[in-house]
Amino acid sequence: MLELRNVWIKYGKTVAVRKLNLTVNKGDFVTILGANGAGKSSTLNAISGLVKFKDLRGEIDYKGEKISGLKPGAIAARGLIQIPEGRKLFPLMTVRENLEMGAYLRKDRKQIAASMEKVMELFPLLREKLSAKARELSGGQQQMVAIGRGLMAEPELLMLDEPSFGLSPLLRQQLAEKIKEVSSEGETIILVEQNARLGLMLAKYG
Repeated sequence: MLELRNVWIKYGKTVAVRKLNLTVNKGDFVTILGANGAGKSSTLNAISGLVKFKDLRGEIDYKGEKISGLKPGAIAARGLIQIPEGRKLFPLMTVRENLEMGAYLRKDRKQIAASMEKVMELFPLLREKLSAKARELSGGQQQMVAIGRGLMAEPELLMLDEPSFGLSPLLRQQLAEKIKEVSSEGETIILVEQNARLGLMLAKYG
């Protein structure tokens, strides 16, 4: 489904990623582990088209098609959806509006409504927060919205960048259960984590 071959990522003279090879098959749950600054987020950004082409070497293929060099919107339209580190919600927009932004590229209103209901079933707490602004939520609630927004895009491959960062142990465990639930439904997932115990507990391999 996704293959990275001999990928290098540079920022100026700094090399963030060297000779990375990675294969993700449909239905896989893969975790990428490493300390801060190891190049984990850079890897996801390269897959998503957020690394400038001049700073990227190697090949990134998705379903047999080369995607390195495509713009982020074109990659997202192919079903590769990244939930970024730090959530990056729209703070002045409501929870509902943030979730609806995940379905920006979709047209069928009935299917979008069905996806919204599915997110509410996964995160029941959000149902009573739909009219609240994103900035009014706790860190754990914001992470629920970020994951929900990603799921609203109907991803074929979901990439989670450090979803447990900044959460209490209890919230981290609750979030892990929700991610496991998403995976159990057949979603293909790449999880980036500094927390090796959490990443390896959830993923099929790392």
